[in-house]
Formats: sequence, structure tokens, C-alpha cells
Amino acid sequence: MWDALQFEFMRNALLAGFLVSVICGILGTLVVVNRIVFISGGIAHAAYGGIGLALYLGLPPAVGATLFSLVVSMVMGIASLKRRERADTIIGVMWALGMALGIILIDLSPGYGVDLMSYLFGSILSVPNPDIWYMVCLAVFVILIALAFYKEFMAMSYDEEFASVTGIPVRVLYFTLLGLISLAVVTIIRVVGLILVIALLTIPPYIAEKYTISLGKMMVFSSLLGILFTLAGLWFSYSYNLSSGATIIMVAGIAFFLSMAIDSIRARIKPMRER
Repeated sequence: MWDALQFEFMRNALLAGFLVSVICGILGTLVVVNRIVFISGGIAHAAYGGIGLALYLGLPPAVGATLFSLVVSMVMGIASLKRRERADTIIGVMWALGMALGIILIDLSPGYGVDLMSYLFGSILSVPNPDIWYMVCLAVFVILIALAFYKEFMAMSYDEEFASVTGIPVRVLYFTLLGLISLAVVTIIRVVGLILVIALLTIPPYIAEKYTISLGKMMVFSSLLGILFTLAGLWFSYSYNLSSGATIIMVAGIAFFLSMAIDSIRARIKPMRER
């Protein structure tokens, strides 16, 4: 793969993969620990509604997707807090309606010429330099927020009641996290696609959680795993002429099931050792 680095598009793809992995590693850790994977998936899918609305109104897709995703994330957050027993249903409905609205509005848009598949799987091999800079800014912003409110996020994630009693603004942090997820999804979705965003938000943190003992280490390990999956996926896609986004997802998925298999083997071996 080293010979591929002579091409700018491959260097940009690697840099984009690194940045996306860091962003998703940090936010994904908070997503997994707080058990809001379904909400993050709903936000990502509902972003389609914002894309369709922006195209229909003649606005830049990023603007429409950002505003729409932020509104949807706040509504989902309210539903998850006030209607906990029905939150999954409400989020599922908004998830489906957001995508349906986006597709219909794109169909109705004059001069329709948007490839919906590009938003599903992205095109990491054709990342332009401006998008790289957007991701750099987002990565720096996410890192600064995580560092500034690390203790508060940790308290909210592991003991919400204790955090509230000690005066930590749990709800403000919760909605801040949802807002960050919205910004990350909108920034990243056009580059790597909807499916890869969800994969990197969930798979690396899930694996990292098993082998770390602190929130910070989980964020770091999750980011490193995301980078590893991206590098491996790009290498396989380059070597065998495969779709890069789908290949990265397959690598991450295989790692996910391997980690589950290892857990199963350990669970069987442990009683035998205790005998």
C-alpha cells in the first residue's frame, strides 16, 4: 500500500480516516457508555431529512442537515428523558420519517442529481481538502470539550443520580452530547457515509470497553481501533479493488464478532480453571 501514498487522494483518505476515528472514538465512547446507540443511529438517519430539505429550498446540504439534525437530536433527547418507556418507538418513527422526508424532497428538487448511495457509504477516496479542514476543526473541538468536561461526562455516564445530587448539570451535558453527535454526523456523513459513521461510533467503543478500566483510556483505545480498522479496510480495498467504505465496515464487523467469540471462549475456560 506504500506505493499508493504517492497519490493525494489516498493521503487524504488516510487523514480523513484518522480524523473520523478520533472523533467517533471519543463521541462513540460516550454513546456506548450512556447506552444511546439507538439515538445516535436515529440522528444519523434523520440527517437525510435535512439534506433533502436543503436541496429542495436551494440551500447548501450541510446547512440543512446541520439544522435539521440538531432539532431532531433535541426532540429525541426530550423523548428519551420524558417518555423512557416509549422512547425507542418515538426515535424509530423519527428515524424512518427523516429518511423518507429526505428522499421525497430530493425527488421533488429541481435539477435532481444527488446520488443517495454516496450518503450511505460515502466516498473516502475522494475527500477534498476543505472537508479535511472541517474535520480537523471538529476533531479539535470534540477533544477540547471532552477534556474540559471529562469529570462531568464520567459522572453522568456511570452514576447519573450522584452527578445530579452533586450539582452537575446532567441534562445540559446530555443535550450537549447529542448536539456534538449531530455535528459529527453532518460533517462526516458525506465523507465516509452514514453506515460507516454508525459503525465507527459503536464497534470500536464496544470492543474497547472490555479491555479498559477508565473512560479516558476507552476513548483512546477506541480511537486507535478505529484507525486500525480504517487502515486495514483501505489496504484491502486498494489491494483487491473493493469499495473502501464497505470494506472498512466489514473489517470492523469481523473484529466485533471476533471479540464476542473471545469473550465466549474466556467464559467457558474460567470455570474450568477454577476447578
